[in-house]
Amino acid sequence: MRGYFGIGIEGVSKPMNLGSLLRTAHAFNASFVFTIGALFDKREVLLADTSDAAASVPLHEYKELGSFELPRGCRLVGIELLDGAADLPSFRHPTQAAYVLGAERASLSPELVARCDHLVRIPTRFCINVAMAGALVMYDRMISLGRFAERPVRAGGPVSALPAHVHGDPVWRKRQSPKRG
Repeated sequence: MRGYFGIGIEGVSKPMNLGSLLRTAHAFNASFVFTIGALFDKREVLLADTSDAAASVPLHEYKELGSFELPRGCRLVGIELLDGAADLPSFRHPTQAAYVLGAERASLSPELVARCDHLVRIPTRFCINVAMAGALVMYDRMISLGRFAERPVRAGGPVSALPAHVHGDPVWRKRQSPKRG
């Protein structure tokens, strides 16, 4: 899969949920995890992080939104139950993305929503556990950007294997000479 992604939480209401999100991000091969304005006991986070994700996935902690930074070209995608947000199954994930969720007991702040390039909602009847929401977003990214066999028309698994990837010829870009005036 091309590109990279990170996932994070603005505020943390339950440290175990951050640990679960860390573990799941590790499983889905996230490039980084982050928190914004979150106070938590790291020992409680590690209780749920049974994969020792902290040793494999960087955790960036931002004390406040003003200090929050992303790599150049990375698009911020807010995950929130908001009117006007795109439904996750219809959303095309950016190749370079950072997904941010609100703490379970709070929504994303209006200031953070304003910084988002995209707003996406998981089409559920009500808010779900933040670690579960993060897992759904990462899974949706994987199945939409990954290389998997087409789903069969009938119930069941694929009837044929995915063909081997074929690399095309290199693309040579012609350098343009500077215009003379």
